[in-house]
Amino acid sequence: MKILSITQTAADQVKTILAQSGDERINAVRVGVKNAGCAGMAYTLDYVSEPVKGDDHVSEHGVDVYIDPKATMFLLGTQMDFKEDILKSEFTFENPNQTGSCGCGESVMLEPADLQEIAKARANSGSGA
Repeated sequence: MKILSITQTAADQVKTILAQSGDERINAVRVGVKNAGCAGMAYTLDYVSEPVKGDDHVSEHGVDVYIDPKATMFLLGTQMDFKEDILKSEFTFENPNQTGSCGCGESVMLEPADLQEIAKARANSGSGA
């Protein structure tokens, strides 16, 4: 199992937002989670010019995505995608650790993954900056 997988659609959108950032030092994104909303947690996505020591790393479809190590336990096995419809466009996270979400879609309930499974995923990917 991977810590995080990235669809081609998400990778294409990451490439687009990196190109539009206006800063050639920015070359990746970093995924995390934070305490937020009525369900408890929300996903975060930030620009990266240099990885943070200890971050997990995924490279797929020509993009680099770093994962905050505090978020890894909540993201193990997650697929990052990008969806667009008439009302909104957003990165989405299909997460097997998600146990619920709030009604407005701003936050989610996440259970931590098994630590042994995280260690296996890191060993299989050579992940870690």
